[in-house]
Amino acid sequence: MWTQREVQLSGRSRGFHVITEEVVDALPELASVEVGLLHVFIRHTSASLTLNENASAAVLHDFRSWFDDAVPEDAPYWTHRAEGSEDMPAHVKSSLLGSSLFAPIAQGRLALGTWQGIYLCEHRDDAGPRTLTLTAWGEERPEA
Repeated sequence: MWTQREVQLSGRSRGFHVITEEVVDALPELASVEVGLLHVFIRHTSASLTLNENASAAVLHDFRSWFDDAVPEDAPYWTHRAEGSEDMPAHVKSSLLGSSLFAPIAQGRLALGTWQGIYLCEHRDDAGPRTLTLTAWGEERPEA
């Protein structure tokens, strides 16, 4: 079984945002998969995805702090500034984290670790909506 959906997330401020529930809610077909994979792809170059701890808001804050320090906006070597000072740093951060991720599906649910969640990593201050392509495939669950 294969299914694919496009989902639009509302615009968010710069930072790291847990979106696991939004992804699951957008793909009700997950419930019919016994064993499979979910691929999540973001269709943007200034935002990214990652899988990490979803229990502590401090983790979300610390991720932003580290990335903003590691990839500064005011670096003298940036030449691409077409959309402002955050433009090139946003692209670099996106490349470091990546535009997609995989998660296993088991018995109709995402088989994530207890503390894991899917993050939208927003690298712009005032980004607009972000579009995800969700693709799930696997063996269907036996009828109950």
